[in-house]
Amino acid sequence: MTTDQSGPDRSGNWQTYPSAPVGGSFVCRASDVPDGGSFSVDLAGFPILLARQTGLLVAYVNACPHQFLPLDYRSNQVISADGALLRCSVHEAGFDLRTGLGVEGPGSDCALDPVPVQQTPDGDIVIAPL
Repeated sequence: MTTDQSGPDRSGNWQTYPSAPVGGSFVCRASDVPDGGSFSVDLAGFPILLARQTGLLVAYVNACPHQFLPLDYRSNQVISADGALLRCSVHEAGFDLRTGLGVEGPGSDCALDPVPVQQTPDGDIVIAPL
């Protein structure tokens, strides 16, 4: 499994949220995030959307920067057919799955805030230690 969240450095933005979890916090089981699919979870008021595409695992704050609604507000089908984009289910804003950069629609001048996660040997996904 690999993670890739390159692009402009937004790596610490998630920590500015009042409810940001601490490093090592349990997020979900790795099996909850299917390849080619996504999974959202609320950690004590902190919304996270995880997605996996051909082994790449990414996690973002689950808030579309266009209107701050969860990406999966209307539908949990947020990965484009080709697997390249995360798409807001409300306004169709498209974000590069690997980087979180807005590339289509009303989100094209925005970006998702990446959340650093890692998979443990036991199959848990946790917030990466800082």
